[in-house]
Amino acid sequence: MFKKILIANRGEIAVRIISACREMGITTVAVYSDVDRAALHVSKADEAYAIGPAPAAESYLRMDKILDVAKRSGAEAIHPGYGFLSENAKFAQACADAGVKFIGPTPRSMEMMGSKTRARQEMEKAGVPFVPGTSRGLASVEEAEKVAERIGYPVMLKAAAGGGGKGMRLVHARGELRSALESARSEAQSSFGDSEVYIEKAIVNPRHIEMQVLADEHGNTVWLGERECSIQRRHQKVLEESPSPIVDPDMRRRMGEVAVKVARAAGYTNAGTVEFLVDNQKNFYFLEMNTRLQVEHPVTELTTGLDLVHLQIRIAAGEKLPFGQSDVSIRGHAIECRIYAEDPDNNYFPSPGKITLLLSPSGPGIRLDRGMYEGWTVPMDYDPLLAKLIGYGADRQQAIMRLERALYEYFVAGIKTNISLFQRILGDADFRAGKLDTGYLERLVAKGTPAVPSLAAEHEGEAPETIAAIAAAMFAMLDPASTVGKNGNGVNPHTRGPVSGPSNWKQQGRLEGMR
Repeated sequence: MFKKILIANRGEIAVRIISACREMGITTVAVYSDVDRAALHVSKADEAYAIGPAPAAESYLRMDKILDVAKRSGAEAIHPGYGFLSENAKFAQACADAGVKFIGPTPRSMEMMGSKTRARQEMEKAGVPFVPGTSRGLASVEEAEKVAERIGYPVMLKAAAGGGGKGMRLVHARGELRSALESARSEAQSSFGDSEVYIEKAIVNPRHIEMQVLADEHGNTVWLGERECSIQRRHQKVLEESPSPIVDPDMRRRMGEVAVKVARAAGYTNAGTVEFLVDNQKNFYFLEMNTRLQVEHPVTELTTGLDLVHLQIRIAAGEKLPFGQSDVSIRGHAIECRIYAEDPDNNYFPSPGKITLLLSPSGPGIRLDRGMYEGWTVPMDYDPLLAKLIGYGADRQQAIMRLERALYEYFVAGIKTNISLFQRILGDADFRAGKLDTGYLERLVAKGTPAVPSLAAEHEGEAPETIAAIAAAMFAMLDPASTVGKNGNGVNPHTRGPVSGPSNWKQQGRLEGMR
């Protein structure tokens, strides 16, 4: 087993990996940009090294700086988390060349699955079902028009090296195709340095369902159940759950078997996710493979009882999977909310700034993976993801109820968050009935359904005044000379005189309770 691991990431995922390493007795090394000097992952790690200015291109994306820290610190392995260099085959190869283990798949697997067109070509050979379209980049507008006529409109243009909705365009008619292709190519080039774009049939109102797979370096591959990821905004996932409301045991088995076939065709090792589009008849089609740990991995951990980060590290250290497919069982239901520093009522405008007060939920069935703390200043240089709030229950209804309670308890002052959006989602009749597809969130917002009242909804944006009022009331309660009653220790309501002296332990208890 490794003695020291470097985490080439930041935020909540870096904290999550550090926690797993500590449980395994592994020393951790953090890296940070200038703006992240006071970030939570820096204080949680055993060692921390500066790697450059705030822009990711000058810090978290600098392979040379990260490998230099690995050498200086004596780290034997690097965990990339997700985002940044996590799906960069060149970085995985650079780690291998430097004698540092990359906790993830091989560079060859990443290259194969990193290009959507190449992945489609390989999956076509393996007999994996995928959406009709091209398996190579479009050479011209004329070729795009011919393919679109053959498979039928609407069609979707996609960047071959893409992800996160970049380089994607939905085309409803021939007249839109030329301009859509030009803009998709331009965006693909600027986002990924690769202008290759392919075309496929657009499935109307599909569900986005993914399957978690795990493969060791000894030829063993298993699937760990599906995640429903249909609630999205601009092709970015917002809320995920496991299991999916529409997947029955037979469909789960068939999807799992296809996902394993995909992983084996790619010679895949470590944790990965095979994504599918599902139509109204519950037919599923291969979409792509994410060659890393997913943001939404906690819902799979809760429903399987497995720690995916522990298993990633053990696989990278050369260990065999300690279980087989027949040992995997899905129990209960889990739902994850991605808490962002943004204002959903103002076109999701980013909301960087100092967190002046933080009240975090807890209790039965609640998990909170976070990368923030009270007093920390959220930078504007990176993804606005602050935390992931996960509710778990014996069934979907209980998971929803626990998550609703936790959202009511959640309060972040000083910045805006999207907590109120999740309250709207969880209270929506269609969501509760499991009537979901990738257009769900757009329809919900158009309805203008009000959120359930909560601490966050009532006071968010009024933090300074609210905190001042709370502080004034608290000091009045704790002041021996105050005329405010103290639950029996203070002013007699009839004589208006003192009843007894203040209780020091009660004062201290109230102070601690208000922290």
